[in-house]
Amino acid sequence: MIAEFLVFAVLPALLIAAAGWDLVSYTIPNFLQAALIGMFFLFVFLAGMPTAAFSQHLIAGGLGLAIGFTFFVLGYVGGGDAKLFTCIALWFGLRDLMDFALFASVFGGVLTLALLSFRKVPLPATLTNRGWVMRLHDEKAGIPYGAALAAGAFAVLPYTDVFRLGIAA
Repeated sequence: MIAEFLVFAVLPALLIAAAGWDLVSYTIPNFLQAALIGMFFLFVFLAGMPTAAFSQHLIAGGLGLAIGFTFFVLGYVGGGDAKLFTCIALWFGLRDLMDFALFASVFGGVLTLALLSFRKVPLPATLTNRGWVMRLHDEKAGIPYGAALAAGAFAVLPYTDVFRLGIAA
């Protein structure tokens, strides 16, 4: 029951918090990522994930870290985005990592195009006193990719092994 709660409530809540935080501040706090990692290990224990499957999740987390760090070094994503990608990769494992990466990339492209279009339109006066809207509207600002990562995770989550394991637990 608790394992199910972690997959169906805690994981989505943490993803929503990360996306929202990134949209309004262009940061994803470390405590959210620490919570994602901690909740994953608690899930593994409570759901009785087999050792072989657990190993695949650890490998996916390592790959996520390598990919995220590379994109961060190249300047494509921020540090919080790279860490969030790693956390989600850990949750999804090798089997679901590519699907997640594909969906996150598509959502990232849509988000980028939407923000670029939004930045070309003048803001109504009622929104100019909202700091977070002004940051999103700033042509020099980056893209809060955490929102795309969370959207990609939500698109894939119902089809993942952890989802099925959460139901079985």
